[in-house]
Amino acid sequence: MSVKEWIGGEIQNGGEFHRQYNEFTTPFGSGPGELPVEAGRYRLLWAPVCPWAHRSVIVRSLLGLDKVISLGTADPVRPDKPESDWAFTLDRDGLDPVLHVAYISDVYLKADPEYTGRFTVPVVVDLKTGKAVNNDYFNLTRWWETAWKPFHRADAPDLYPEQLRGDIDSLNDILFHEVNNGVYKAGFARSQGAYEKAYDTVFARLDSLEKELGTKRFLFGDFITESDVRLYVTLARFDAAYYNGFKVNRNRIRDYRNLWGYARDLYQTHGFGDTTDFEAIKKHYHLCAVTGNPFRIVPKGPDASVWNLPAEERSRLSSHPEQKFRIEQ
Repeated sequence: MSVKEWIGGEIQNGGEFHRQYNEFTTPFGSGPGELPVEAGRYRLLWAPVCPWAHRSVIVRSLLGLDKVISLGTADPVRPDKPESDWAFTLDRDGLDPVLHVAYISDVYLKADPEYTGRFTVPVVVDLKTGKAVNNDYFNLTRWWETAWKPFHRADAPDLYPEQLRGDIDSLNDILFHEVNNGVYKAGFARSQGAYEKAYDTVFARLDSLEKELGTKRFLFGDFITESDVRLYVTLARFDAAYYNGFKVNRNRIRDYRNLWGYARDLYQTHGFGDTTDFEAIKKHYHLCAVTGNPFRIVPKGPDASVWNLPAEERSRLSSHPEQKFRIEQ
């Protein structure tokens, strides 16, 4: 299935890409109608190629929720089906070993037989019913950080401090529109004007982030927050996929002094690098998401070993705890 076909319904009249809304958005919690927080009840389905899914897995790992929420992994290469889907061809017999389904679509259609959107990851499945119950990638990590707190490991970081939540939410919104989804707006644009607008927005924000990260180790100071997780997943894919595949080719991340050091610093932190699969990322974007590759060639580079180069300069940056992020409009 071509990228043109599976995003066709998300292209606006001016050629702009507008991402579909999520259907399964019921939050986790103890209130009426909320999804109950129970160890062993849910399975998170993801593909390592997807930035939205990747951040949910990073937070799951950082908080120790990998002990109470199981994980199913889809093939980075989409199956040959008429609709956008993900397959469990990495598993024995091509079935998820817990849910015994062949495709991500199976859990969506079990929850809603009339579902007509793209079958996206991440998606949380209730093991009691085998149905998709939450695919709200924008908020899922927040539920991991708040509603699931009783199951955090003893030394888990506070990725969403109460006193910073307003600032984190504001920055996350900017990161989504201008960076995380910004590269997709450039890559999936269907007009020169839409592409150039997205391109300029992406690099204006990266330039601003480069300046901001010249004086502090992470976005809010000396500690990692949810915002760092959200920025990291795009930076990790940028040089290997977005730079050439999505034509955001003014700079690579490794061309930035501060952003490149920051990205390596995170990569070398448990939960980040050990959940980052560069080969899967290259396969997916160049075989499934990028047009004009009829011979299905996967780029050999860039060299992923440079992500292990020392990033000691980051730890020497002095900053004050709970430092505000200066949002440039």
